[in-house]
Amino acid sequence: MSRPPFPPFTAETARAKVQAAEDAWNTRDPQRVALAYTPDSVWRNRDEFVTGRDEIVAFLTRKWEKELDYALRKELWAFTEDRIAVRFQYEWHDAEGQWWRSYGNELWEFDAEGLMRRREASINDLRITAEQRRVFGPRQADEHGLSIPLA
Repeated sequence: MSRPPFPPFTAETARAKVQAAEDAWNTRDPQRVALAYTPDSVWRNRDEFVTGRDEIVAFLTRKWEKELDYALRKELWAFTEDRIAVRFQYEWHDAEGQWWRSYGNELWEFDAEGLMRRREASINDLRITAEQRRVFGPRQADEHGLSIPLA
């Protein structure tokens, strides 16, 4: 199994990899998302450590059961031959209807087949009102590559 684009990354292929990840995560389909990772992929997400696709699927299932109407934006920050750094924001609401904007950075490492073998995510949550929302569903094609605002 492989997942193009493959390392070594260029600016163009790194941006394409980031957009593909954003698109996949916006499906909120844990099985689909997990296929972008190696079978033994290692994650750190906030304070949780996850290893392998089965744990990734379980983690994402729990995540999207809690983070309702999740919508994500990712942006390329930096890259090397087989690594990509991104910054991201996503918005969601909890079961009580409180909206949140989650900000973070991720460090990714890929194998030769373009599968992610390591993901480290640092994330902070900001309580927002429904009127403060700015992320509504998946990005339209004409918005790909646009910068996401910091605040």
